[in-house]
Formats: sequence, structure tokens, C-alpha cells
Amino acid sequence: MTPQLVISLLLSGALFIFLAFWIRIKKPSGLLTSVVPRAINLAASAIIILLIALLFYKDYASLFRNNKELVKSLSPSNSIAATLSWYRHNQLTHLPLVRLGEDAHQSPQMLNSAKKSLTIIVLGETSRAADFSLSGYPRQTNPLLAKDGVVYFPQTASCGTSTAVSVPCMFSGMPRAHYDDVLAGHREGLLDIVQRAGLSVLWNENDGGCKGACDRVPHQDMTRLDLPGQCINGECYDEVLFHGLDDYINQLKGNGVIVLHTIGSHGPTYNHRYPPQFRQFTPTCETNQIQDCSKEQLVNTYDNTLLYVDYIVDKAITVLKSHQDRFTTSLVYLSDHGESLGENGVYLHGMPYAIAPEEQKHVPLLVWLSPDYQQRHAIDMACMNKLTKNKWSQDNFFSTVLGLTGTVTKEYVPGDDILTACRSKNR
Repeated sequence: MTPQLVISLLLSGALFIFLAFWIRIKKPSGLLTSVVPRAINLAASAIIILLIALLFYKDYASLFRNNKELVKSLSPSNSIAATLSWYRHNQLTHLPLVRLGEDAHQSPQMLNSAKKSLTIIVLGETSRAADFSLSGYPRQTNPLLAKDGVVYFPQTASCGTSTAVSVPCMFSGMPRAHYDDVLAGHREGLLDIVQRAGLSVLWNENDGGCKGACDRVPHQDMTRLDLPGQCINGECYDEVLFHGLDDYINQLKGNGVIVLHTIGSHGPTYNHRYPPQFRQFTPTCETNQIQDCSKEQLVNTYDNTLLYVDYIVDKAITVLKSHQDRFTTSLVYLSDHGESLGENGVYLHGMPYAIAPEEQKHVPLLVWLSPDYQQRHAIDMACMNKLTKNKWSQDNFFSTVLGLTGTVTKEYVPGDDILTACRSKNR
């Protein structure tokens, strides 16, 4: 019991109990006198809710993100949402799995080469392009990647504004405009096709689940390792994703694809996303109650998460370089969605796509190709750098990975593959 709680109970409890007893309800005499006051009441309530959202968005965004059970306590929306969820779950249970890319196979160039191919996909979380120095952000948040020779695509749009939408969408092969989450829930995706083609697939998880994208391929939840110095109270720094990775690569006999699903820059606990040595921008927000932090503290803490993202992606490239004696290597980094940090009073992410701000939809995308990959597959890097001026989206991810890994299937769309125009045989 605190003075603040007592005051809250008096204002929100005792006062309204008194008002409930004080009010006398008169039964309306006709339909018009019954409907009109209710309509006015609904309109006034909607205006008040809108005003509260505009003035206190930061407080409520933090509250509901930190206490997700509160959303399920709202009546009557909780009953409606639960009914729809039950119906959808039961519907999916009885739907047959739709197979995709049954013709998938590896290209002769990939299959018959003595030197095998290895691709790492680093799946980002809540990293927005606006704060990537590779995008032109004045603060240096990508010091390591700036030296790695990556090709960065600054104009990339996400499929959704939440992980639950963007991840299954980008691995489904369905473009955002025609994405169907129910269909995606019982249909094979990118990794099923790659695995069917004969490549070894591994998904390392550090972000609460793959949302169906890895259900039928080998995957492991790295948080369960609970490694000292890397994991605290069930949450781990993204470096945990590399635990045992070299040993796994050393035992690979053929071509492979590895997905590292990071927790990246997920808020509101931005300060939990990086080790102390990455606390470069100060002062920081050392709480998940972001309403108690200034804009400067919030941005500093978020930018520190991107410094750690920079380190993680650079480390993945370093791992690939260390295995270049056996593998021709490549890497793709793509974040699932962005984040709002107070622009126009909006925070965090997950707003409906149609009204979501650019900060939640504008995501970083980069590709790294080893010199061996560039030579072996005749990739014109000058052409690649020119393509950075074009607009791309997560719709391009599916076919780009299929092309990058040499997976041949009718599901592959050359026009969606970012590398198509820069393969010398296509020029």
C-alpha cells in the first residue's frame, strides 16, 4: 500500500461507487429519446478516448506492453476476441497442410560444386531504418557494418508492424497486398522449400517463437540454455544465438541455411537488449516505464540496441568468413518491423498498417556476399550498389533467399529477387 495507490483507489473506486448510487435512471418514453442519448454518449466516449490516447499515448503504450493481460480484461472486446481466436484455432486445426514448392531442387551449380554454400539469415526485431547510420542517420550506430562491404537498401518496407504479422508474411511467399494469415498458418513456406531442395536448415530462436515459419525444420530455443552472463530471467542477449554454431557448421556435409532470430531492439525494455559495454549513448532509460524517461534517454537507449545489432550482424559475417575454406558464404539481414520513439506522440509498434507511421514500417535490409560468392555466381557489385536507390519490401525476401541459395522451384519469382538484375548472365 502506497499513498499513490490509496489516492488512485479513492478517485477511481470510492468516488464512482458513490456516483453509481447517486444516479437515478429514468426509463425513456420512446425510441427516439432512447437512441439519441445513447448515440451522443457513444460519440462523447469515443472523443474522450481519442483525447486520452493523444495526450497520454506514452503512458498507455508502456502500460499495455508491460502488462499484456490487461488487454484481455477489457469488456466486451475480450469475449469477442476470445471467440474469434477460438474459432480461428479450431478452423486451422482441421485444415490440411498446403504443400509448397514440391518441385524444389538445388541448381546444378550449387549441387555439384565441391565447395558447398552457406547462407545466414539474421532476422531483426524492432530495428527501424531511421536510426541506422547506413541510412544516413547522423549518429554512428553501424560502425562495424560500415567496414564490412555490405550492400544496404535504405528504402525497404515491412509487411506488418508486429512480429506476428511480418515474420509469417515474409516467409510465406505471399505479397503483403494479398497476405492471408489463416492460409499462412496451414501452408508451407520458404524454409520448407529450401529444406525440400536438400539444404540443411537450422533456426536459432531468441525472440519468443518463429510464428510458424520454422515449425517443420530443425529449430532450437536458445533461451532455454540459460547461459551465465548471457541470459537473465529468461531473456538473453543475442550473442546466445552463436552458442554451438561453429560446431554445427563444422559437421555440415552439404549446402546450408541458418536463421538467427534476434530479440534486437524490442521494447519497452530497451536497456535489457545489450550488455553494459554497449551503453555508449547516455543518459539512458533504465526502466520499462518509458513514460518516466525523457525523449533523449529513450533515443539513446534505443540507439545503443542498434550498436549491439551492428555487433551481432558483424559477428555473423565473421563466422561466415572463418568457414570460407569449405563454404561459399552469404548473409541477409532484415528487420521484421520498425519502432516509434515519440514521433507525433506515438511509441512502440503494432499500429494498424494503414495508419501506422513510417517509423514502424521502414526497416533496414542489407546483403553481404563473400568475394567467393560474387565470383562464383557472377554478381556485379557495382550493379548491386545502384539498386540501393530503388524501393524494396519484405515481398522481395522470399525469392531473394531462394535465388541466393540456388533453390530452383516454380515458386521463385525472378522479378522479386534483388540479385536477378546483377547476375552477369541476366545482363
